[in-house]
Amino acid sequence: MRTATRRLPSWAATVAATTVALPTLVAAQADMAPTNDLPNPYRTVEGWAKMPEGRSWGSTSAVDVDPDGVSIWVAERCSTNQRGCLLNAGLDPVMKFDADGNMVTSFGAGLLVWPHGIHVDREGNVWVADGQDNRPGARGDAPAEPEPEVVYGHQVWKFSPTGEVLMRLGRQGGVPMDEMEGAGGGRDFFWQPNDVFTAPNGDIFVAEGHGRGRNRIIKFDARGRYLMEWGGSGTGPGQFDQPHSLAMDSQGRLFVADRSNNRIQIFDQNGRFLDEWYQFSRLSGIYIDANDVLYGADSESGSVNPPHSAWKRGIRVGSARTGEVLYLIPDPHPDCSGTCTAEGVVADRNGVIYGAEVGPAPGRLQRYVR
Repeated sequence: MRTATRRLPSWAATVAATTVALPTLVAAQADMAPTNDLPNPYRTVEGWAKMPEGRSWGSTSAVDVDPDGVSIWVAERCSTNQRGCLLNAGLDPVMKFDADGNMVTSFGAGLLVWPHGIHVDREGNVWVADGQDNRPGARGDAPAEPEPEVVYGHQVWKFSPTGEVLMRLGRQGGVPMDEMEGAGGGRDFFWQPNDVFTAPNGDIFVAEGHGRGRNRIIKFDARGRYLMEWGGSGTGPGQFDQPHSLAMDSQGRLFVADRSNNRIQIFDQNGRFLDEWYQFSRLSGIYIDANDVLYGADSESGSVNPPHSAWKRGIRVGSARTGEVLYLIPDPHPDCSGTCTAEGVVADRNGVIYGAEVGPAPGRLQRYVR
């Protein structure tokens, strides 16, 4: 749980106790030297999460921890990647693994097209951002594919821990960009939602814009009523280029992995810009635990974004309080082409890290222990 108070493991206490101002980090610029020369105290555990017999891993960028602190939730793309949950509609994309890696719960078959982000709230409810739709021709489908009778996708779903649908945010099938651009106010949602996060008071934050989108953060109350939004496309403070993942620290500050701007942006819960950090690299995934240890997953430096090629892909671990980066778990395949190593990241209450890998092929869930 993100808000629990507990005794820190010794390694986490080292991070949390770091109180140096670190001005060169907090004020880091886009052209700063890469934070590559960091120790890696973790070892990789392969095959921890056990899939049902006959089912293989597909791409997964969505991973979070259960309120019990040790069980792990994954939203996986039904044994493939692009729109795989249309091709394999009988597979459950949302899965829960216990502390021993056994699947104990799964649900969501036939509801999701392309699960992208996942968030487990303090009551154990599971929120999933579905970032595509089932229209023909999207993301590489054959143009001759017939138009579906029911269009769906581009929504944020709230499930109970057993898979009951509790809430849906956004119009079924989404709001295409041309409709959004003519709608005036932009309060019709969504197109390519990336991630979702709930604050301690129940307010809901959604990051929207994957490749082509409005590049914004939208805030709703606990009942799903629109409150406000901020952002827009650009490189300035408060602007975004793929706001890809969300997290919140113990102070209630909202951290946004602004992926294509190669930075983290930090805001208060009303969208006021507080800071920007470049030292965690080009983040696809971000997670902050109850002790303000920050975990950032860079899956694209070099392989997708050549201008950022001096930065090593991998998972960086540091402090959400000071901005210091302490560790780097490097991509074990530095010559990989495409989105590589972990895109989603989380840590359990013992500091064990889980990286959700998109691929290229196959995807998988990696476990990293000290």
